[in-house]
Amino acid sequence: MENSSLKRRILSEIESLISRSCPNRKIPKNFESLHIAILKKHYNAADVSIDYHRKRVAMDIVMDDKDYDPKKVNLHVPTLHANLLFKNLRDFLKSCIDKDTRSLAFYAGLLRSYENKDVTLTVA
Repeated sequence: MENSSLKRRILSEIESLISRSCPNRKIPKNFESLHIAILKKHYNAADVSIDYHRKRVAMDIVMDDKDYDPKKVNLHVPTLHANLLFKNLRDFLKSCIDKDTRSLAFYAGLLRSYENKDVTLTVA
């Protein structure tokens, strides 16, 4: 019971943070890094850049993680370059929110870093 309420709380708070980070004027740099982190997590992207004016997201999506080795320099990791359009940034980012346990832990960490709240994640 407590787990489901914690999951709902994390999801609602990350959606609230996304809503606050998408004003109609210029996006602050710290919120741009939030948007990039959410997109990197959702798409398993290595590189993400957002053109807010033209409403485009360019990213290199990692196609296969098996070639990645953290102990050596990775010269060849297969990626796919994608250029996505969005109409509404807030809706686009909210659609990228995953509801699995690993993603919830990631979002709890984002909430801690952006809101300085103590969000503890206790998932079985």
